[in-house]
Amino acid sequence: MPQILLLAAVGAIAWYGYRRLLKEAERVNARVRQAEKEAENRSTGTLVKDPVTGEYRLEKRDKTD
Repeated sequence: MPQILLLAAVGAIAWYGYRRLLKEAERVNARVRQAEKEAENRSTGTLVKDPVTGEYRLEKRDKTD
């Protein structure tokens, strides 16, 4: 019986890890697609509208991603 519990625990951990891997891969792919679009258009970033002032500014990116 302990072997079955251990196997179930290992399976659950593997499933969780697999799901996390898919989520991270999708995040990276989205970032690469965005960078490809910017390179194709020769742009330096994406403009976003500031809701307070109404001015457009470059999107701030997190450097750790």
